[in-house]
Amino acid sequence: MDTFKDIFDQYNWGQTLSSIFSKTENDVISALTKTKRDLEDFKALISPAAKPYLEQMAQMSNQITKKRFGNTIHMYAPMYLSNECQNICTYCGFSMINKIPRRTLTDEEILKEVGFLKSKGYDHILLVTGEANKTVGVDYINNTIRLIQTKFANITIEVQPLDQLDYEMLIGNGLYAVLVYQETYHKGEYKKHHPKGRKSNFDYRLETPDRLGRAGIHKIGLGALFGLEDWRADSFFTALHLLYLQKTYWKTKYSISFPRLRPHSGGLEPKVAMTDSDLVQLICAFRILDEDVELSMSTRESELFREHIVNLGITSISAASKTNPGGYVVDPQSLEQFEISDERSTEEIVKMLKNKDLDVVWKDGAYNWQFTNH
Repeated sequence: MDTFKDIFDQYNWGQTLSSIFSKTENDVISALTKTKRDLEDFKALISPAAKPYLEQMAQMSNQITKKRFGNTIHMYAPMYLSNECQNICTYCGFSMINKIPRRTLTDEEILKEVGFLKSKGYDHILLVTGEANKTVGVDYINNTIRLIQTKFANITIEVQPLDQLDYEMLIGNGLYAVLVYQETYHKGEYKKHHPKGRKSNFDYRLETPDRLGRAGIHKIGLGALFGLEDWRADSFFTALHLLYLQKTYWKTKYSISFPRLRPHSGGLEPKVAMTDSDLVQLICAFRILDEDVELSMSTRESELFREHIVNLGITSISAASKTNPGGYVVDPQSLEQFEISDERSTEEIVKMLKNKDLDVVWKDGAYNWQFTNH
């Protein structure tokens, strides 16, 4: 059975990166003036040649977002169920080699956390665990979904990749969406950052969205962890993956996330820096490439950055997130997977969003973009 791996294996990382950097001003202008864009246009929009056109990209992304999504932005809350993990991941606080207290929430603790999130008005929840099959395997995940399914409009998970039959069972019991990030599409670098555990199997992870598509999932979330390798090449392969999935599993919806490395226990420094300007460019490029794909921004990013990016294509954000099991009420002091940056309360984020009937004005330089009210 064909999968994305068959397409992925036809590409070379170095050649792809060189192709992106070879894009010219004319390529960027062509990409911006087309009504339908392809992957070569996407390369142009994420290339260094597009930097002088960032204001135009921001304006276009803003207009597309308003046309397609109006003034609606989706809010969700992550709920960490466990920090147990059987993988070694160089960038994660839950990595099995980190000497930290481990805990997994009980049914009673899950309901306490859910009660808090419901009191804040959340109707969309993201369940997150480490990758520990014996402790938080499919039975534990299934039990959690059944426990809370009547309390939320939809339930999303970000857990270890599963087999197709497991996904089919979870979907039958109320699972709506799955986030599965490849972390990096550079196979050699991937192995360096995942030397042990089931996650070290690059191909099994790469083919997870195919298993989800065949299982009939409602929505799949893709992304790369920026900092492990060159963000432009990883973003191209994310886009390649997205377009393949949209064509193959056309009934499924898709989202893209943009996580950058954040401080954690273990402290990996980014190999390749991604500036705020780079991230804005990438978000605009995805929105211009695809008017329908959902774009998500977590509390990894700063208050200032998130406040300015919501009108440039983002369709969903989290608020007041806790990245530790029981972090809302059960055990606020347990170890976080990574440090969040935007620490504003849910109420503060809601107030900010209600004031965002805005136009975009871009000015060169870090944190110099600004928004003006109608």
